[in-house]
Amino acid sequence: MDLELKGKVVIVTGGASGIGKGITDALLEEGAIPCILDRDAEAINSYIEGLGLQKEKVITANVELTDETSCHKAIKDIVKDTGRIDALVNNAGTNDGVGLEHGSISQFYKSLDNNVGHYYLMAKICLPFLKLSKGSIVNIVSKIHSTGQGGTSGYAAANGARVSLTEDWAQELKKYQISVYGVSVAECWTPQYKDWISKNDSPHKVLQKINSKIPLENRMTTTVELADMTLFLLSNKSGISSGHVIFVDGGYVHLDKV
Repeated sequence: MDLELKGKVVIVTGGASGIGKGITDALLEEGAIPCILDRDAEAINSYIEGLGLQKEKVITANVELTDETSCHKAIKDIVKDTGRIDALVNNAGTNDGVGLEHGSISQFYKSLDNNVGHYYLMAKICLPFLKLSKGSIVNIVSKIHSTGQGGTSGYAAANGARVSLTEDWAQELKKYQISVYGVSVAECWTPQYKDWISKNDSPHKVLQKINSKIPLENRMTTTVELADMTLFLLSNKSGISSGHVIFVDGGYVHLDKV
């Protein structure tokens, strides 16, 4: 299906690895112009090196997303280069394990800053350009907003906020014909997840246990599947809908796990 994204300028935070990389790859395949904003310079360099001749088609900025000045500069440079911004994918974040019993208030605030503060910041900076393009915002969200996990208060609160922001922005921005969506992820197979699994005493058994809790096909979601849904929502093919959080999780949240 032609999603009519050719030439569209799309900001992807954390777009050099994991889920973000999957989205960047898919945008390239559609002929869009992905713009990676990522704090991990090594991941950016590795990604660009792997592109070969396609590297000229991607814009990158090594940015600390909690630094407002750096984010403003990165977006200013992108607009100077391309003349527009058509969409924003808020994706960057990490489950940092800041819990209630063993965490502190300063750690909690830092977790919110790292995991949802830049969602607001990037939307705020990109908004004037999204108004002009009647663009789209997709917020990547973790299942933890619905299921909880225990021992990760900061990340849970941040993801609850990501969902609420999705709904609130859809209301606020409808007058500009800007659509806003969330894509909710449960267990997704990424290099980071693979690394975590490998550190367990019995990686195969741990993986089997996790997969057994995913109702549809008993397997993790792939970054390709998440990217496909994200791009569909960014495109005009998604129609007149807005404000929805789409669960791409094999039924993890809504189906029985028996």
